[in-house]
Amino acid sequence: MAWVMHEHADVDTLAASVATELQAFCGEAIALRGQALLALGGGRTPLPLYRRLARCPLPWSQVTLLPTDERCVPHDDPACNLREIGAAFAAADGVELQGLTPPNGDPETSERHARAALAQYPQPFDAVVLGMGMDGHTASLFPGVPRLPEALDPASDIDACRIDPQPLPPEAPYPRVTLTAARLLRARSLHLYLSGADKRAVLERALRSHDPLRYPIGAFLHAADARLHVHWSP
Repeated sequence: MAWVMHEHADVDTLAASVATELQAFCGEAIALRGQALLALGGGRTPLPLYRRLARCPLPWSQVTLLPTDERCVPHDDPACNLREIGAAFAAADGVELQGLTPPNGDPETSERHARAALAQYPQPFDAVVLGMGMDGHTASLFPGVPRLPEALDPASDIDACRIDPQPLPPEAPYPRVTLTAARLLRARSLHLYLSGADKRAVLERALRSHDPLRYPIGAFLHAADARLHVHWSP
């Protein structure tokens, strides 16, 4: 089995439990290597987790956070994942944030910028936190986009690529840059963070499908060489 399910009583328990796990992973990484590296999904669902983790006692100046994906918007735009993550970690004094796009969010240079940024961090992530949309996408790995097979290839040596959702989501109509599945799977711990019955139903369909082009989260649920910890609450 490439995945393991952790069910939590409610969203507060979910956030507290996963924050405790991530704190432990960070502490272990810092003790062993002097640095912890995390890739974090955007959106509203994980923000309580991030705020709780930010209050944990860690040497935050030795922790680096990257988004798993980013919208090609300026860094001060409310739609910017880096901006939201930074706000959620306001209590984590000294934490380092690494963006995937240039400050102006230029779509034409964002892929190159992301690959150069990731080249500074060749080591595996100490933890990755993924979310999942109602269409089964994770990060910005959307079903049906032309570059999806390339972005999901587990043998790829490409760390990031530009994704243009088709059609663009009306709530966030922007080109994206996303970490590839191969880069996200290069992690010491891999977590999917979900809540609600609707998301549980999508998860069950993805588990049955075994087709990551239809449900991109399946590339992580069924990965041969990684174990995905699925954290869910009602």
